[in-house]
Amino acid sequence: MPFECRSCWHVWQEDYTVRHEEDDHGNAGEVWLRGGLPAPPPSSGAVCPQCGCQQSTTFPDGYLSHHPELTAQAEPGAPDATPLLSPVRGPLY
Repeated sequence: MPFECRSCWHVWQEDYTVRHEEDDHGNAGEVWLRGGLPAPPPSSGAVCPQCGCQQSTTFPDGYLSHHPELTAQAEPGAPDATPLLSPVRGPLY
């Protein structure tokens, strides 16, 4: 599930697994897992891993796959080898 921090605007994603189970009496329930361990369901109060703020918002599932510009790249891109030229002319003397 994708999240965005309302303080530093950091965007991150946490993966959850939901197990739907029934008890011996036929009552249905859900168990949320994150990293294979029980976790509370995701909410718009998740803690930002970048700044620690507890005010975040969630996006619909699949949102980040349609907006790859919001996710950090695994490796930084190669630097541009084009030399930088100043638009300001130097002194004529």
